[in-house]
Amino acid sequence: QVQLVESGGGLVQAGGSLRLSCVASGRTFSSYVMGWFRQAPGKEREYVAAISQRGRSTYVSDSVKGRFTISRDNAKNTAYLQMNSLKSEDTAVYYCAADRRPGRVATGQAMGVMTEAEFGSWGQGTQVTVSS
Repeated sequence: QVQLVESGGGLVQAGGSLRLSCVASGRTFSSYVMGWFRQAPGKEREYVAAISQRGRSTYVSDSVKGRFTISRDNAKNTAYLQMNSLKSEDTAVYYCAADRRPGRVATGQAMGVMTEAEFGSWGQGTQVTVSS
């Protein structure tokens, strides 16, 4: 089991930027895909982005493509979500999550869509509020 702690959320005006961080502890961080999800009030949790174990492949959902970037620093056991050009519809609680199993993405393989069930550890969430 891995413990995940998110930070970096807050209140920002539309068009602004935030960077979320997710620090992991408890197992070999670099062996696992990391993902970001979000959940707005009254809506289902949405898959936002994911990054392969070494950061060589990423996936970003169409709803945030071109504005959000996922990255990781394995030396710091930390995953990041850089959010630019924020919109009011980005308002949500953002969660980071760690894959259930190690080594999911082979070298040279593209990072694709994953389901919530494939992530076994979750952070507590950080609120992002974008004012228009």
